[in-house]
This record gives sequence, structure tokens and C-alpha cells, in this order.
Amino acid sequence: MQINQPSNQIKLTNVSVVRLKKGGKRFEIACYKNKVQEWRSGVETDIDDVLQIANVFVNVSKGELAKSQDLQKSFGTTDTNTIVKEILKKGELQVGEKEREHDLSSVRREIATLVAEKCVDPATQRPYPVGVIDKAMTEAGFSVRPGKNAKSQVSECIKLLQTHSKLPIQRARMRIRVTLPSADAEKLKSKVLEGADSVEKDESGAEEWEAIILIDPSQFRIINDLLQKECKGRGRLETLTFAATAGS
Repeated sequence: MQINQPSNQIKLTNVSVVRLKKGGKRFEIACYKNKVQEWRSGVETDIDDVLQIANVFVNVSKGELAKSQDLQKSFGTTDTNTIVKEILKKGELQVGEKEREHDLSSVRREIATLVAEKCVDPATQRPYPVGVIDKAMTEAGFSVRPGKNAKSQVSECIKLLQTHSKLPIQRARMRIRVTLPSADAEKLKSKVLEGADSVEKDESGAEEWEAIILIDPSQFRIINDLLQKECKGRGRLETLTFAATAGS
């Protein structure tokens, strides 16, 4: 015996749902996985490649379509294309539990990789393997913040590792070259060098002074501001190594 589905029901699988609550009603659209972010970032411009089906739903998982009168009341139109674009722009992407866990795990791994690139063991000045960083993150109780990218969470993670884990860790030093005219060097040399962790070169010539120093990354702006203020473009500041490790 054939069982007919109600005419306002459509069944979809392997779908990403974008939901928008408006006018006291819930509206959803069914999109292909990964396409929503591509649309929002401008990578994807063909809406037909984003939508699994050009319909507005009340509930995608149940296949229930929104009624025309509800669309008119909430959006002021029944034009599907206009409504779909508003939901895509303003709606909230619904992420399944497994997807969410995978995304958080992926971001966590990326954070651990970035920390490993930026930090070293203070005793050896060598970087730690990513696995060691990840284990210390667990020990320190670090939690990935959903909705924030990995790069924006690195500083917070490093601070937490320094205060709440047993792993000795510090930011890798930057190697920079500072060059100043001799006249400026007389008054600024000591201020520049006081920001250095170690001095690899300190040479004064007839016309200019040159130093190669290792600094904490936080000192870069301080030294740069000093040269901008005091030298008015006469000094030079170059980054030789962003993350100096033993042997580099």
C-alpha cells in the first residue's frame, strides 16, 4: 500500500540548516555542508550551489514548509530568493553534536600547533612537539571557545600554560636588527638594549650603530615607537627571525 507524504513535507539528508527567528516564528533553509561559510565570506556567489532546495521551512528535519502567510507577515514578502538571502545573512548555522566536536577538535589542534611554533622550552630554547603542548593544554584546563578562530585564542592559551601547567614555556624570542645614526645612538642605545634578552651584535661605526638582539615579542612595538618618536625616520628596525629557537 502506498503512503503519501503530506504535500508540505520534504525529506532531506546530509544537510546544514540555517535558522532565523523572526516575527515570533522559526524559519529554516537547507544548505549543503560547508557552503554557508563560503557564501558569507564571498567565496561562493551562486546561491543555487548553497541551497539543497530553494524552499523556506519551519522545520527542515521534519520537512515542514513555511506557509506563505507566515512569510508575508514576517518578511513582508513571499519572494523565496529574497527571504533565503536574509536567512543566509542573519540566521544561525545549526551544527550537529558530532560536527561541533570535530570542529572544536580541529581548532584545538590548530591552537596547539600555533603555540608550538611561537614558544620554546626556556632551558633549551627549543620548541616542544605539538603533542606535548596539547597535553599541557589539558593539564591547564584550556577550553576552545566556539565561534572564535584558533589564532585569536593563542595568547590566552600561552598565558594559561604559563600559570596553570607544569610545562616550562615562554614565547620564542624575536631576532631584530636596529641601526641608528651615531648621533642618535648616543642617547638611545641604552634604551634599546634594556629591552633585549640577549645581545648578539653591538657595533659602533663612524656613522652608525648597529645591534642584533633577541627580544620578547612584546618589546617590538616599544622599540619601534621609541625609534619613531626620537629618530623621525633616521633609524631602521628589521625583523630577522620571528621565532628564534636554538640553532636558528
